Amino acid sequence: MSVRSRDRLGGRAAIVGVGATEFSKDSGRSELKLAVEAVRAALDDAGLSPADVDGLVTFTMDTSPEITVAQAAGMGELSFFSRVHYGGGAACGTVQQAALAVASGVAEVVVCYRAFNERSGRRFGSGVQHREPSAEGAALGWSLPFGLLTPASWVAMAAQRYLHTYGLTPEAFGQVAVVDRKYAATNPAAYFHGKPITLADHAASRWIVEPLRLLDCCQETDGGQAIVVTSVERARDLPHPPAVIAAAAQGAGRAQEQMTSFYRDGLTGLPEMSVVARQLWRTAGIGPGDIDVGILYDHFTPFVLMQLEEFGFCAPGEAVGFVAEERLPINTHGGQLGEAYLHGMNGIAEGVRQLRGTAVNQIPGAATALVTAGTGVPTSGLILGSDG
Repeated sequence: MSVRSRDRLGGRAAIVGVGATEFSKDSGRSELKLAVEAVRAALDDAGLSPADVDGLVTFTMDTSPEITVAQAAGMGELSFFSRVHYGGGAACGTVQQAALAVASGVAEVVVCYRAFNERSGRRFGSGVQHREPSAEGAALGWSLPFGLLTPASWVAMAAQRYLHTYGLTPEAFGQVAVVDRKYAATNPAAYFHGKPITLADHAASRWIVEPLRLLDCCQETDGGQAIVVTSVERARDLPHPPAVIAAAAQGAGRAQEQMTSFYRDGLTGLPEMSVVARQLWRTAGIGPGDIDVGILYDHFTPFVLMQLEEFGFCAPGEAVGFVAEERLPINTHGGQLGEAYLHGMNGIAEGVRQLRGTAVNQIPGAATALVTAGTGVPTSGLILGSDG
């Protein structure tokens, strides 16, 4: 795929299995064990065994290497293994890597996984504690000395500009939090199952970094999630209806940095997601009106609004009303605000469940799902569709 032309990957691979551990704040076991549990659960769901797997993909920020997971899960020989960079931005990119391997014949069954003790172990939300010298780390040198040490502080800069540009108040972000928690409240797997919130609850939550409140920020979660990818042809012989990968894309914008792209022409959008959106629409041959459910990466509520605008669901500055009116079902599992923070991998699983018709908060007749990965960093996205 290029940013200028339609690719030939769409429709050649499918997701056939999803599996996860429980989502908690203290798993009580190693990240490797979480990874293996999730991988085995996904293979069971797909009706496949570890011996069928010949490819693995994960994130660079992962403590469980592919060969270690393969050994611990009882897999045999691998012909493909890969990692995708940039934290949560890698989520859908792992599936793109798997689809590329399957479509090219490099591998037949590829498992994508993510597992961490992000609450009881290393907490990403605590920000930069130590960093080895690197070229990309130099960009942080323009922000860290002035107190911008955490992801929330980096996002707050863009969020404040968004509010100023469109004449909004911080309460605007509450619409996303309320919708996510509404769906989480009816999802038994969600950490906030049975705990919906109101706009008043959002407004009463404490400041983290103005204009972001506690309820604008995703959770910190222990857990694992895995996704199984194979060819569409093989998928048709497996237990569940396949979720066909109609399009997969990665994107980095001009003047891209990791969460600190403050020197662009504007701060009210997400150019990296615009790159992804253009590629997804072009390859899938559809547009915003064709999407039945949106699973949008929600590490922070303002970036959900910006994503809706980048994908063309509404005009710039209009996403608050779009979400409030629930014109598109979003984050029907509760998102990372309500279900769990698994760097977006649990969102991919929800997209698959919606197409299978097995989601807890099932959208009737859902046949197309948009899934996105982390924003503010080089990112990725998927359009999933039903077979035929």
